[in-house]
Amino acid sequence: MHPTHVLRAKSFWKRSLDEVKRVTNSAIKQEGLTIPQAPYPLLDLRDPDEVESCKRMCDGDIGGYSTVNLEHITQKNREPPHMRFHGTISTELPRNRPDVQRSGYAGWRNLDRPATILGRSLWNIDPYAFLGLRVKSDGRKYFVNLQTETIVPTDIHQHRLYARRPGEWETVLIKWNDFVRTNHGIVVEPQAELLRQKVRTIGMSLIDRQPGPYDLAISRIWATNNPDGGLSDEESIKLASAKMEAN
Repeated sequence: MHPTHVLRAKSFWKRSLDEVKRVTNSAIKQEGLTIPQAPYPLLDLRDPDEVESCKRMCDGDIGGYSTVNLEHITQKNREPPHMRFHGTISTELPRNRPDVQRSGYAGWRNLDRPATILGRSLWNIDPYAFLGLRVKSDGRKYFVNLQTETIVPTDIHQHRLYARRPGEWETVLIKWNDFVRTNHGIVVEPQAELLRQKVRTIGMSLIDRQPGPYDLAISRIWATNNPDGGLSDEESIKLASAKMEAN
C-alpha cells in the first residue's frame, strides 16, 4: 500500500481569506449572470507542492503487482514543468487473495482540499462548458475521473482522455455534460447529472488491463468556455494564474 502524501497546505486563515476574496470577486464581476471569459485554473501540476497533494492508487493496494509513480519534472529546454504519472500494469492476481478476481489498474487524484471558514473547499465549475487538460500521452487508454458531493460517495463521473498526438504536448477538451456516472468502473443507471457546483476531486486512471509500462505527462487542468481550449501554450496558462492571484 502506498502512503498518502502529506498536503503542504496554507494555513486555515490564509485559505479562508483567499476563498473569501475569490467569492467576493466572483460576485463583483457577476459571474453567475455572465459567461466567464478567462479560464478557471483547477490543478497546476507544474508546482511540486501540487504534485505532492495527489494520491496514488493501483491494484498493489490490494496485493496486486501493478505499480504507480507520481513524479514532478522540472522544466528542461522546451519541456514544460509537469507531473509524470508512470509505472507498470500487471494483470497477475495477488497470491493468497481468492476474493480478488480482477487486477491491472493504476490512477491518481488530488486529495480533498482543506476546509476554509466558508466550509469544505469545492470547485464550482458550473459557469464553464469544458474541462481543459494539457497533456503528453503515450497513447494508452486513460480516463479522467471526477468526484462530487453525491449521495453515493463511491460514484465517479468518467470520460476517456482522447489524445490525438501521442508523444507530443497537446490540449484536450472535454464537455462537462459528456462525463458518465460510474460506480466501481461500471456505468450506473439512471444517469445522474454531474453536480457541477460541488466538484471534490479530479484525477486520472488507466484501466485497459493491458500489461506493460505506461507514461502520461500532465501539466495543467482548468475549466474554460473557449471551444478552442484557450490555453494552447504554457504562457497563456501562466498568465491566467497570475491574473487570478492578482485579484
